[in-house]
Amino acid sequence: MMPLTAFRGGAPAGAPGGRPRRLRSPYLLAGLLAALVGLTGTAGCTAGGDDDLPGRDGQPAPTATASRPGSDVPAGSSTHTLDVDGRERTYRLYRPASADLTAPVPLVVMLHGAAGTGEQAEEAYGWTGEADRGGFVVAFPDGVKRAWAASELCCGQPVRQGVDDVAFIEALVGTLRDRMPVDPARTYVTGISNGGLLAYRLACDTDLFAAVGAVATTLAGGCDSPEPVSVLHVHGLRDQTMPYQGGPGKRDNGGTGRNPVKIDGPPLTELMAMWREVDDCSAPKESTDGPVTRSTASCAQGRAVELITVADAGHQWPGGKSNPRAEQLLGLEPPSTALDATAEIWRFFQAHPRPAGA
Repeated sequence: MMPLTAFRGGAPAGAPGGRPRRLRSPYLLAGLLAALVGLTGTAGCTAGGDDDLPGRDGQPAPTATASRPGSDVPAGSSTHTLDVDGRERTYRLYRPASADLTAPVPLVVMLHGAAGTGEQAEEAYGWTGEADRGGFVVAFPDGVKRAWAASELCCGQPVRQGVDDVAFIEALVGTLRDRMPVDPARTYVTGISNGGLLAYRLACDTDLFAAVGAVATTLAGGCDSPEPVSVLHVHGLRDQTMPYQGGPGKRDNGGTGRNPVKIDGPPLTELMAMWREVDDCSAPKESTDGPVTRSTASCAQGRAVELITVADAGHQWPGGKSNPRAEQLLGLEPPSTALDATAEIWRFFQAHPRPAGA
C-alpha cells in the first residue's frame, strides 16, 4: 500500500493545494443552524441573484410564517449569481419537480472540466434526467475562464488570478442549504478532468461532502489530512490527458505560461490505496465484465472506495453526450457506451451517505 505521506505537502502555505483545512465555513454553519431550528425560506431567491438572500447583510431573517423551504426555488433549470471574495460567481441549479422539499433532499454538485461550463455539464452528462428519477437537486457551478484552481499550479487563469474555488463551492453549498432543506448527510460532489481535480481538492481540504465521484482525473497537489469520505473513481485506460499510470499528461506544461497546467498525479492504483487507508478499508475485490473492471473495497462506518476502469475509453465521461466539434479540436474519442458513469455515480452516492454521528 502506498504510504499516505507520499501525497502530503508540496504546496506553499495559502496556495490552493496546501491551504489550512477548513472544516466548516460560516456559510455552512448558517445553513445548518437554519435547518436545526426549522427556519423556512422566503421569496427573493430568483434566477440571476443571491445577494438578497433573507437573513444576510442585515436583512430580516425569515419567520415561522414564511413559505415552505425551497418554495422560492423554481422547478427546472435556473441561473444564479453569488458574491465570493469580491468576485461574482455564477451557477446553474436544477430542481426536479420530483424533489420533495418538505423533507431533507440530496444535493449533487457537478464540476465541469476545463473549457467547459455549468450549462455544458448540465447538457452533456445526464444529471438532470438522473435527478428527475432520484428526486435530488443538482448544482452546476461555473469556473472562472472555464477552469478551476485545484492546486498551486493548476489550472489556467483561476491559478493566475488567485481564485479560491474551494471557498466558492463552500459558499455555494451553504447558500443552497439556506435556501432549501439540503441534507448534509447526502451532499455529494462529482467532476470530470479539471473539475475532478477540484472534487479531490474539496475532499482533501474540507469535510463538506459525504462522497466523491471523480471521472477522468487525478489528485493534484498535497492532501495532508483528509477526513474519511467514500470515493468512486471512473477512468478510461486510454486516457492520455490524465494517464491511468500517473505522471504528466499530454496537456501538462509544467505549470508555466499564461495558462498553467501541472497535473503530475500518482498512479490510480496508489491514489485508491491512499483513500482506502484514509477510510480504513478492507482489501479490494475485483470483477470484470467486458471492458469494464471494478475494484471495490468496503470500509469502516459503511464507506467504500471503488475504482471503475473502462478499457476502450479515453479522456471522457463514459455514457455522456458526444460533442463531435470538441472531440475533433481536442483529439478526443466519443464517450464509451460500455458504462453510464452518471448512473454509476448516483448509485454509489445513494449507497454511501455520511455515517450517523460522523
